[in-house]
Amino acid sequence: MTLGTGDYLTAGNAIDPRPILIVTGLVQEARIAAGPGMAVICSSSSPTQLRALLTVVDPQTIRGVISFGVAGGLDPSLRSGDVVLATEVLSGDTRWAAGLSLGDDLIDRLTSGRRRVVRGSLAGAEEVVTKRACKAALHSETGASAVDMESHIAAAYAAEAGLPFAAVRVISDPAHRALPALARAAIKPNGQIDLAAVLFGIVRNPAALHGLVSTGIDFNRALRSLRGCRDYLIGTELIESEALVSKAA
Repeated sequence: MTLGTGDYLTAGNAIDPRPILIVTGLVQEARIAAGPGMAVICSSSSPTQLRALLTVVDPQTIRGVISFGVAGGLDPSLRSGDVVLATEVLSGDTRWAAGLSLGDDLIDRLTSGRRRVVRGSLAGAEEVVTKRACKAALHSETGASAVDMESHIAAAYAAEAGLPFAAVRVISDPAHRALPALARAAIKPNGQIDLAAVLFGIVRNPAALHGLVSTGIDFNRALRSLRGCRDYLIGTELIESEALVSKAA
């Protein structure tokens, strides 16, 4: 079942004062996205919390939804820092179309910062996909380029509300890298990193340090790339271009 396909509406020269809803999973992503014209929510990497946050967002007060942040790589050819512009979001047997009008000139501007930009599908997950084998299986099953825990929820909300939806995700942990258990456990409920938990974990298991450092390097590279995407992918592009309006099939 595919959701989100439907008629196109041209905004023309009209200026819609309503903000764009930016859906993130981490505080670092939310800080990058924040700014004039943006209404940012952060799920703290909790699908349950994200769904609860969206129940109090009045769709009449926003003009579109963008899932924005990092993601786990599924396509083995993608490396940390590579940008995935979603063509669709997949979860189970449901697909949501993702519409983001980007011309070749805009892609050129994005890649000018040595970022690799690809178009591909995103897989939605309710839990962090950590193991290399699990990433490979999900890629084989779905063909998705990357996986995250927010895009499918944001896409479902946009489809139900009849709002334009897009997803911009930057690879943090590539397909070949497994996420250390310590990295997964170090996220506080508010989305911030629990440094005390990290240090305690290293003291208990010094061998975890190498994997944690590699994961941190990838994550920081992804955040740098995400900062470079913000000005181009969030803002007037959604106003001035044709926006895909979601409709339930």
